[in-house]
Amino acid sequence: MSADCIFCKIASGAIPSKKMYEDDDVIAFHDINPAAKVHFLIVPKLHVESLQTCDTTHQSLLGKMLLLAPKLAAEQGLKGFKTAINTGREGGQEVFHLHMHVLGGWKTIPKL
Repeated sequence: MSADCIFCKIASGAIPSKKMYEDDDVIAFHDINPAAKVHFLIVPKLHVESLQTCDTTHQSLLGKMLLLAPKLAAEQGLKGFKTAINTGREGGQEVFHLHMHVLGGWKTIPKL
């Protein structure tokens, strides 16, 4: 845990969130500034700065996050969705704690 990381504080319960899932490894909660009708984040409790700093020791955690996305998306009524992991400042990352965005609910899906 990083003392100044907002996602570490959310994961520890020090900052409230609109939580939708939690286990020993990850927490999922609704984004406070949604970019879609449904927009939530899947965040590991382990402080990892970004996807760029992951290695083989994070393989199970990354797989867990990816497999959790469709389950939680379905629970939110989504039949399709987008995932995004912004990596590094040049990749649009604003909070330097690994997290995956899951977005959906558009009538017309924005193209990448």
